[in-house]
Amino acid sequence: MSKMRIIYMGTPEFAVPSLEILLDNGYQVVAVVTAPDKPGGRLGIQESAVKKFAVARGLKVLQPVKLKNPDFLEELRQLQADLQIVVAFRMLPEAVWSMPPMGTMNLHGSLLPKYRGAAPINWAIINGERETGLSTFLLRHEIDTGDLLMQESLPIGPDETAGELHDRMMIIGARLVLKSVQALEQGAIQAIPQNDSDASHAPKIFQDTCQIAFDNPSQQVHNFIRGLSPYPGAWMMHEGKTVKILRSKIQEQLPEGMKALHPGDWFTDGKSQLFIRTGDGCIAVIELQMEGKKRMPVKDFLNGYKIQG
Repeated sequence: MSKMRIIYMGTPEFAVPSLEILLDNGYQVVAVVTAPDKPGGRLGIQESAVKKFAVARGLKVLQPVKLKNPDFLEELRQLQADLQIVVAFRMLPEAVWSMPPMGTMNLHGSLLPKYRGAAPINWAIINGERETGLSTFLLRHEIDTGDLLMQESLPIGPDETAGELHDRMMIIGARLVLKSVQALEQGAIQAIPQNDSDASHAPKIFQDTCQIAFDNPSQQVHNFIRGLSPYPGAWMMHEGKTVKILRSKIQEQLPEGMKALHPGDWFTDGKSQLFIRTGDGCIAVIELQMEGKKRMPVKDFLNGYKIQG
């Protein structure tokens, strides 16, 4: 087991493989910091994915409501960590990130300085990027601006959704975290400043900004749909109801009967195909979710719904 003492900070499923790979490679994780439990209604108390994993592995778990809480800061100090690692957590105050002698390392889902911010995976797809990647870096004041340790790039498939890319990056990111920690421990890496002039931003995504603008070209509409799938889901209004379009493909040829339609209009054979007019053509809907219903393939949807023209 490595003598290095690590405090690990993370909350969602994305952060679990990175914690697991450190443990499996003999690293001493002296505590895990994660989000407080949420009251979950009929589901009872909801614990974070990281907490569930940490408890199963017998790790000490801290769940501060406020990261500047003096008792929490004292508890961190007592743990005498050499390094803190952050994967999908929240913004840390300087009192926390500057505490360990080796600093605090973060994993980010882009090739920094591109796509700094809360939603790098979504925005890379929405913007039609064909490549993205992961970066490890050392935290400092401004979000996602710290000196870079390691990066790994990967291609984005033409129809790949944010959910699919997230799942691939989760595993590749874990390996990058391990390589970065090994290099730090051996003193075999020099952190490099980011070039701020190349920076771009990936702000948090909100439900009200996920409405599809069908007057855009088909490629842009398709990228928007897959960049927001499965969550929070790109949506449109149809016959007074919200419909999320979760998977689409670009239709090369406009079906007969669609030329006179306007962007956002639906066209179907009533059996297995549903097209929506865009600014320069149309997209075929592959999977969707009607308000109050489960997500379903388009064929199942057309079996149960009669669409007005």
